[in-house]
Amino acid sequence: MEVGVVAAMRYVPEGIKAAKLVLEYTKHTMLVGDQASAFAISMGLPGPTNLSSVESIEKWTKWKDSSCQPNFRKNVIPRDSCGPFHPNGPSMRRCLMDNELRPNEFGSVNVGLHSHDTISMAVIDQIGRIAVGTSTNGATFKIPGRVGDGPIAGSSAYADAEVGACGATGDGDIMMRFLPCYQAVENMRLGMEPKLAAKDAISRIARKYPNFIGALFAVNRNGTHAGACHGWTFQYSVRNPGMNDVKVFTVHPQ
Repeated sequence: MEVGVVAAMRYVPEGIKAAKLVLEYTKHTMLVGDQASAFAISMGLPGPTNLSSVESIEKWTKWKDSSCQPNFRKNVIPRDSCGPFHPNGPSMRRCLMDNELRPNEFGSVNVGLHSHDTISMAVIDQIGRIAVGTSTNGATFKIPGRVGDGPIAGSSAYADAEVGACGATGDGDIMMRFLPCYQAVENMRLGMEPKLAAKDAISRIARKYPNFIGALFAVNRNGTHAGACHGWTFQYSVRNPGMNDVKVFTVHPQ
């Protein structure tokens, strides 16, 4: 139940180390933005650093030359340019009831195999303590200021040494609404094996958002593990003291 988080942090390359510093040296759970960067640097991490690369600059330039398409905006005008954007229509929109969701409007249209880079890892030590961490740059071409599910405890990662752990990747904007890793760990607490626990957590999202893309792994305190995914084929790797190298497991969409 110890958590350290940074979000929307710029200029510091080692985000997961910054999150660990929040856990170890503050009574807070989450620091965000440039103040998170200042904290990380004050605690000894390198920075400020220009995090752009030749690849990222080329990708951004191509996107800019394509009128900033695709992007994550909706209900705005002009939709097919780089803005500035303005609301399209009345400011108060009628809420959609559960049975009015239109699948084509709620898919992971801007998230795919090559447009995100989330890494989640769980570790169980020799005396049974469990730690889990997630690091990501976020969705490609996101709106500035966007925070995905990476820093949301229970969404991209969750652990309880009495039960096990979970890590997730995919369309964080949708997945964070369900806290799938919290759900998977709680499923295992109720007696489900990791495979069923992971499958149940993913299926809860798929029922509401059938076009979403995402995956997770679940591992119980004994080291039994499994994965579940929707919308793509997912791979995760495992290593224990009895193995000479990692083993990659492939999970197909359910």
